[in-house]
Amino acid sequence: MKNTFGNALGLTIFGESHGAAVGAVLDGLAAGLPVDEAYIAERMDRRRARGDGLSTARTEPDVVEFLSGVVNGHTTGTPITMMIRNTNTRSGDYAKTADLLRPGHADYTAYAKYEGWQDARGGGHFSGRITAASVAAGSICEHILAQRGIKVYTHIARCAGVEDAPLSSSAGLIMAEPQPGHFALLDPEKEAPMQAAIRTAGAEGDSVGGILETVITGVPAGIGEPFFDSVESEIAHLAFAIPAVKGIEFGAGFAFADLRGSQANDPFTMRDGKVVTATNKNGGINGGIANGMPIVFRTAVKPTPSIYKEQDTVDYIAKADAKLQIKGRHDPCIVPRAAVVQNTLAAFAVLDLLTVRYGTLGQK
Repeated sequence: MKNTFGNALGLTIFGESHGAAVGAVLDGLAAGLPVDEAYIAERMDRRRARGDGLSTARTEPDVVEFLSGVVNGHTTGTPITMMIRNTNTRSGDYAKTADLLRPGHADYTAYAKYEGWQDARGGGHFSGRITAASVAAGSICEHILAQRGIKVYTHIARCAGVEDAPLSSSAGLIMAEPQPGHFALLDPEKEAPMQAAIRTAGAEGDSVGGILETVITGVPAGIGEPFFDSVESEIAHLAFAIPAVKGIEFGAGFAFADLRGSQANDPFTMRDGKVVTATNKNGGINGGIANGMPIVFRTAVKPTPSIYKEQDTVDYIAKADAKLQIKGRHDPCIVPRAAVVQNTLAAFAVLDLLTVRYGTLGQK
């Protein structure tokens, strides 16, 4: 099982949904960098469920405990170990259907890979619960980038068929930070219809998905590699570490397929003594390397596979077809909570790429 990612930085995640805790180890940071625990707590609050009918009824405080690597609010240069305790597990919810494979989940693939030794409670290590660890580590990276003038923004471009305002309408590509408990949107007026659509699906025992769009501003030109460690490669690798992400595109993305070269190219021009592009269809990346324009990418987030409708499945112990009616506490939509996960993992990607290019001096 591979649980570590990164080149100059290293991010290791650990834990299970119904185990004692989940957590992360973040290695490769310079000594003396600020670690703002209030900032981290605010990011963790964005990810956590509130039991409001828009997310799972499993609510937990998600307090991050630092076991190593941070003293007096600053990094020591050694690995930072973070732990988030699981305080509200109900493994009994899964006992009656333990032998039934949940459609859309990793139950069968986990069994095929680990031959029955995996922790199946609440999805175990495959659960979205593990993203709490990613947010804890990624928010440290996000705060470090902000000190360098690099900002990462993620909004819900579309959810349950309701679209947010297009990115081009946001002044200067700056998005307002969402208030606690609210969706990350460019147009706050879209929140009510999105919530209504999510509640409707939940009331019908179903779920919905959506699209998350991330913009990273202030990235210097020149980071990234031409092929295997391109900016797209590293961001995409981490985006697919979010359990429900099934697709990604950068800049104009799949729309390039219908354009001519004359329409797809971004003309270069000078602005305030700097080389910039007049448009940004390539999403701030050429040849795998950042060109200094905002990096823009979008991910497709599938509907939560845990739904309360009866589904066809297999009893993998009895080797027989079966019907499944799940119990437990599940999100009718994970898109609003996944926004901060995508934001913080994108921050890790950029900080890793910066450190590869400039060493730990690039972190300061």
